[in-house]
Amino acid sequence: MYSLVPFAINASCPDVPGVFLTKLSAILSAFVLVAIVGGTAVYTYVSRPADCGVTSVVGASIGGPFELVNASSETVTDSTVIDRPALVYFGYTFCPDVCPFDMARNALAVDLLKEQGHDVALVFVSIDPKRDTPEVLAGYAFDMHPEMIALSGTAAQVKTAADAYRVYYARGEGDDEFYLMDHSTFTYLMFPDNQLGALFKRDDTAETIAEQTACLIKSR
Repeated sequence: MYSLVPFAINASCPDVPGVFLTKLSAILSAFVLVAIVGGTAVYTYVSRPADCGVTSVVGASIGGPFELVNASSETVTDSTVIDRPALVYFGYTFCPDVCPFDMARNALAVDLLKEQGHDVALVFVSIDPKRDTPEVLAGYAFDMHPEMIALSGTAAQVKTAADAYRVYYARGEGDDEFYLMDHSTFTYLMFPDNQLGALFKRDDTAETIAEQTACLIKSR
């Protein structure tokens, strides 16, 4: 069975008020209608071969060129970051619950894959460049995983990367220092040359991600 899902409808960090969700739902519904009528690519889920047991995204261009700054204040590009299979996640370090849980799960998946002999990069892209400086990202990466690649950049650089991955994000409630960010929560399995392997959701476990990623690596 085929279904159409817009690019970014996942939960924000943390749950947003009901009124906001109602407005967001209406906006996204309109987006889907425009996408279908206008020919913009949307997600079409179809089963991959049964031996991998995953669903892949067909008919949508996910991933693309970007230039960001890593935790060492070095400018990097998509080709230097994704030089091997990579689990890519967009979030922010001040996220109180969703992001740290998802990144801890992705880190465990990377470790499980390493035990199987697969070298998979763990990539975190901040959608909050105002607060997520290289110094902040360095501390976040240190706490999460010794080999985690944490990236940010200027607002324009982050937007370019987020747009390439069809990531939804927006500033939420709070003052100039303490505010939340609403954002989508997919994890992307990317291969070099911006090839999307799979799209993982929040309810996918580390074991599932590792198993399906390993299968996709072997099938290439």
